[in-house]
Amino acid sequence: MKINYCVVGTNNMEASIKFYDSFFENTDLKRVLSNERMTFWQCDDFAFAVAYPFNGEPATHGNGTMIGFSVGSPQDVKKFYKKVIDLGGTCEGEPNQRGPYYSAYVRDLEKNKLCFSDAGS
Repeated sequence: MKINYCVVGTNNMEASIKFYDSFFENTDLKRVLSNERMTFWQCDDFAFAVAYPFNGEPATHGNGTMIGFSVGSPQDVKKFYKKVIDLGGTCEGEPNQRGPYYSAYVRDLEKNKLCFSDAGS
């Protein structure tokens, strides 16, 4: 079993699209669909989306919720960490060796927590 998609909430679709378009630049994830409520980026076996919450309430980040991206190498971890910070995200843990993984933790513009790791490579 593996995760095939992930959706995070937004209160500002335009800012989220700009953030994730820039973040996913030079990756396999490409924007494939955008409508009044959701925007999707997709590659062969995974999709990522930002959405206004279906219930119409404001989007909030999950306390304890985190999305992990396996990005390949320690250099890639550093690259993606720096990119998020440059795009206005915030640090939750600078790139470092943590157990078997080299990883870094950030939050996007809506405070959703993301992790980048080398997956033990």
